[in-house]
Amino acid sequence: MPELPTVAMGRLQVSRLVVGGNPFSGISHQSAEKDAEMLDYYTTARIKETLAECERCGVNTLVARADQHIMRLLREYWNEGGRIQWLAQTAPEMGSLEDNIRRVKFHGASGCYIHGGVLDQHFEQGKLEALRRPVTLIRDLDMVAGIAGHQPEAHLEAQRIELGHQFHMLCFYNITGRRGKIEVADAEERFRPEDREAMVAIIPQIRTPCLVYKVFAAGRNDPTEALRYAYSRIRPGDAVVMGVYARPKPEMVAENARIALECCQG
Repeated sequence: MPELPTVAMGRLQVSRLVVGGNPFSGISHQSAEKDAEMLDYYTTARIKETLAECERCGVNTLVARADQHIMRLLREYWNEGGRIQWLAQTAPEMGSLEDNIRRVKFHGASGCYIHGGVLDQHFEQGKLEALRRPVTLIRDLDMVAGIAGHQPEAHLEAQRIELGHQFHMLCFYNITGRRGKIEVADAEERFRPEDREAMVAIIPQIRTPCLVYKVFAAGRNDPTEALRYAYSRIRPGDAVVMGVYARPKPEMVAENARIALECCQG
């Protein structure tokens, strides 16, 4: 398979298809039963196998939570020769945001971004300015700094006040039930098509690279349609994040990479 193209994000070159880590952490955005199923399937060995397959298919970047499980796993993977670079999502349950950022630097992250639920909360409370200090810390630690969020208005406001971030993580769906929580009732999750349309509509207004995520609506959308739609709406300097749950479809990584490559070439 030809190499996936990359995009510049700060000092990093990021493949235009990025692997998302939620399934590795048992976060299905479907049900508690599916969460448990993912946790049982994704042993350390299987996660490392999946990351290696991603690298073989040209995916050079992982987006995953900045929790103890992921940090320990990646240290092991890299010590065994893995090379995938990590964009760390701050983990609200880890306590101090700034301590969490320092910890991910110690554990080898190439970049770090503010959790989407945290950004949403600060935006709703009129307190986005409070995130300037942690974003600055990420950059001071020589990591690429980003922000995530589920509301288009939050991204536009963060850009307006110039928080200092170097990339945006744009969620296709405004899943308001989470707000940084790991376990929520199924009824709190909402995946509405109009949310996807609203988020992609702001992409031309964003001045830095965008990584779009939840493109599959956590398994609710057809993968081929979802990838083709995403690539048709982002810019050449943007990328798509995919989560992978390989148990029902072992060839999922290769298939997604093939579709992504076709979209990029097209």
